[in-house]
Amino acid sequence: MVDNYDRIIEKISKISNVDKEDIERKIEAKRAKLSGLISKEGAAQIVAAELGISFDNERLKIEELLPGMRKVNVVGKVVNIFPTRTFKTKTGDEGKVANMFIADETSNIKVVLWDTKIISLLENGTIIQGSSIEILNGSMRDNEIHLGSFSEMKITNQEIGEVKTGKMFRTKNISELKNSDNAKLRAFIVQSFEPRFFYVCPSCKKKATQEGDGFICAEHGKVAAEKRALLNVILDDGTETIRTVAFQDNLAGIGLTDLENPEETIKQKEKLLGKEMFFHGTVRNNKVFNTPEFIIERVEEINPDSLIQELEN
Repeated sequence: MVDNYDRIIEKISKISNVDKEDIERKIEAKRAKLSGLISKEGAAQIVAAELGISFDNERLKIEELLPGMRKVNVVGKVVNIFPTRTFKTKTGDEGKVANMFIADETSNIKVVLWDTKIISLLENGTIIQGSSIEILNGSMRDNEIHLGSFSEMKITNQEIGEVKTGKMFRTKNISELKNSDNAKLRAFIVQSFEPRFFYVCPSCKKKATQEGDGFICAEHGKVAAEKRALLNVILDDGTETIRTVAFQDNLAGIGLTDLENPEETIKQKEKLLGKEMFFHGTVRNNKVFNTPEFIIERVEEINPDSLIQELEN
């Protein structure tokens, strides 16, 4: 998937009929004028406005939604609804918030509901999982649609094709990552640590604790626990570095295949340094260090032929 900046450039070029190269020159000039204190995406939005282009009130596919957009209109199918939560406002009143995911033929996205009238559509069963809905006047915060008191959500009869419900990974630089992002990084492994081992329940895969000569699972009691491993590495893509966690299922893909042989493990760890790959994963906050870390969900070798074709396109 292309990143947000490339999607903005593509859209501006298509609407304005201006070459992408000319648009990028305008964006770099705008960033230079502002001493680089604005992101490329932000500068692109300013250039779009100067060209008389507004994305407000335009009906878009989910894949076309960009951070910072206002008055977002989109149609999708509800694929997941989470329980409504209550909270105390600054004035001491009780507020509500609800989350759900919608999907269309291009992608899926989290929708955050802040208005009680809209939330009531979920609570009274008007909108359920599987409903086709239309969202009007939403706003994009990072990679989420937020609906407030000026927003609208309603059932639609518009036909929606086969939707994409799997986790979508957007290509990003490490410097752009935010908590909860699902991202695809092209980066080098510049540091690796010693593998750590732990035990899990064979049934639920949750961590099992050792008691005496055996292991106990909180849900299944005494179990024959499975030994698992994880590896911490540091990734660097030229914009920044990030501490990264690879669990057992991805260790072989990275290049760590023999954890039972200490000498072989050392050799394989040395070969990891400087290795460049695509890493798909999710950003979360490490509670111990209070810093973001990247949890690898899939790794992919870099295919030079595919990369050349992608760059040419």
